[in-house]
Amino acid sequence: MGAPAQRRPQVPGAARRTRLLAVLDLLRTREDISPGLLASRLGVSEATVRRDLAELASQQLVLRSYGRARANQASPEVPVALRSAFHEERKRRIAQTAATLVPAGCRTLALNGGSTTAEVAGALGGREGLTVVTNSMTAAQRASAYPQVSVVLVGGSLRPSSSELVGPMAERALARLTFEVALIGVDGFSAVAGATTHDAVEARTNREMVVHADRIVIVADGSKVGRVTSARIAGTAEVDALVTDDSAAPGELARLRALGVRVHVVRGG
Repeated sequence: MGAPAQRRPQVPGAARRTRLLAVLDLLRTREDISPGLLASRLGVSEATVRRDLAELASQQLVLRSYGRARANQASPEVPVALRSAFHEERKRRIAQTAATLVPAGCRTLALNGGSTTAEVAGALGGREGLTVVTNSMTAAQRASAYPQVSVVLVGGSLRPSSSELVGPMAERALARLTFEVALIGVDGFSAVAGATTHDAVEARTNREMVVHADRIVIVADGSKVGRVTSARIAGTAEVDALVTDDSAAPGELARLRALGVRVHVVRGG
């Protein structure tokens, strides 16, 4: 008999993804915390919390020692498989509004990776003659549900945390194309720093979408508005519009409007 087949890792269900994100949020508010206190805060058993901590530790998001746990500050980016459950209804509404900013008759649309842009891909509907160019495996899969939409998935090196293809191969492919609209998901968007993300290689790949697009639309839930992360994708002056939700800081939205960014605010879920 051959060796038993290895079981593939399973993507956590929506309820567990939501709980894993809640664990991360609690850990980020304290230096460290015990499984017992986490269980009390979340209303679940300590055994459930220990399984959740093991899952997060396997993704290098949590550090565990001596019966305590703390967030791994060296790994600020939450994998897209978990992010998809975070502010799910807000992202769906942002995506629906963003899809209306793709004009009728648009021929070429660029989408980068992220949970919000994946929602945009699913909100496009059957747009006859539209070609979606993306470096996101998730967005490509969502857009391919519409037979009228052509999907181009660029090659590159896979970033497992975001399911994006990045690097020189992706950059060269994008540099040969032009787009009427680029819908860009970000980790931060502010009046001072513009559109930013955590990873420099990802930023360079996304930058190719920006410089070859006629119109740039940023999609970001309110928690990312005003935030600045380490790698810039685009300056604020390059951005035409932002679609966000009503949890975004009003002062930051006012500063963005003053710089000429057209701001669309949807009601949060």
